[in-house]
Amino acid sequence: MGGIINGAIAVGFALITGGAALAGARGAPRDELPHPARWALAGRGLGTASTSLLLGGTVYTAYTYIAVPGLMFGTGGLALYSLVYTMLLSPLIMVLLPRLRDIAARHGLITGADYVRARHGSQPLALAVALTGILATMPYLALQVVGMTAVLRSMGIAPTSLAGGAALALLFTLFALVTHPGGLRACARMSVVKALLIGAMVAVLVTLAVTELGPPGRVFALADHRIATDGLTIGVPPQGFTAYATLALGSALAQLMYPQVLMVSLASRSGNTLRAATNFLPAWSLSLGLSAFLGVAALASGGRTPSGHAELAVPMLVRTLAPDWLAGVLFGALAVGGLLPAVVMAMSMAMLLVRNVYSEYLNPTATPKHEVRVARGASLAIMAGAVAFALLLQPQDTINLHLLGGIWILQTLPAVALSLFTQWFHQRALFIGWAAGMVLGTALAGLHGFSSVVDIGIGPFHAPVYVAMAALAVNLVTAAVLTPLLGPLGVPRGHDSIAGGAAWERRGSKYAFVVE
Repeated sequence: MGGIINGAIAVGFALITGGAALAGARGAPRDELPHPARWALAGRGLGTASTSLLLGGTVYTAYTYIAVPGLMFGTGGLALYSLVYTMLLSPLIMVLLPRLRDIAARHGLITGADYVRARHGSQPLALAVALTGILATMPYLALQVVGMTAVLRSMGIAPTSLAGGAALALLFTLFALVTHPGGLRACARMSVVKALLIGAMVAVLVTLAVTELGPPGRVFALADHRIATDGLTIGVPPQGFTAYATLALGSALAQLMYPQVLMVSLASRSGNTLRAATNFLPAWSLSLGLSAFLGVAALASGGRTPSGHAELAVPMLVRTLAPDWLAGVLFGALAVGGLLPAVVMAMSMAMLLVRNVYSEYLNPTATPKHEVRVARGASLAIMAGAVAFALLLQPQDTINLHLLGGIWILQTLPAVALSLFTQWFHQRALFIGWAAGMVLGTALAGLHGFSSVVDIGIGPFHAPVYVAMAALAVNLVTAAVLTPLLGPLGVPRGHDSIAGGAAWERRGSKYAFVVE
């Protein structure tokens, strides 16, 4: 009965708060013509507060607030690398993304693949970046659905049941209503709701934990006693500086290359606006650190999760410490919090699909209005695919694919990020390096049982490193070796339209690089 009560409260709370967000999520003004830059980038007009909330709400997903305590519950110190890598995000964003934002605004670019095509003059490389972004983001999007299904399971509702399906359908109907007319403007308004809900949820849970279990020192002591008494086996995190350093740095760099992060960054009003917004991201890391403490509290409370489902640690803690009515509210907050990043991910994938595949190869005469209409439909289809993807696969399979997604998206870094500072690399060398990194990273992860850290040995030297960083090293070495060889072999360089003072503008029915 308790599960039914807090389930009904959770769904009701999610609908009420989502409806409140919708009330403020108006679409574009009626006299404003539909355009990808307006729908997907909010007209490049997000201020400091909107950019900060939307960027934080996109990077720090609701699943993150479930997975990090789950890691703490199941593996102990391994979860702490997540805190390190999120602290690295702010300086990396300040170095890379404001520069990309200003270039994109000056030349009318919408996606990261648009930038690659303009910078390197290479359609194959731009297509590779676009498809990699779509492929890598789909399991990330599916993880948001997995987070919602974890909430449903904790309430005793099977996600594949009629009640579970109806709950998911209601939540994603909200998604459709938000994104169809308003685009990223609506997401910016929803980000305020998410920040308030997630902040309140973490604060309430930490307060309940220290009230019921005692101060933090006692919570850690109870967790240690429980591990010793019950004979629990806590996974041993990888040892050594190289494992933590490469995990933290590689995860931070990969996060910057995801299309949803690029989309939010390109939507800011200016490069200085984005820098100012980034200053507030450490506050999100603080809340994530408090959520990691909840994994210890879950151990201390004596709760148990099904084997292989450590992500249920926080929902289990909610049911243990909170009365049914409060548990329903907290579950509803998690559900709404997971909706925002899912929306932004689906929109960013849709824009890559429309701008860099559909309009480039299938319908070159597509107008901006047509592109927006196709992107709206594509985002809905992508979300439906993510729901099916998450429900048909086991949660561990989705996590494994997300690991591969991190490996894949990091291989786009040379084509996107490095080219902000140097045009030395040949576009063919970058393409071959990308392919080498994709193949090697996928093979290493698969051969090592989808472990994020593998031991790399060269002669007497052995060190555990993040798989994605090992693949990126091969990617960079390949591109660096081939670049000076391709010129003498007569392979022409692509035209750099950005350095040449050109802009990507629509002339008639087609996009073209127009020299200013």
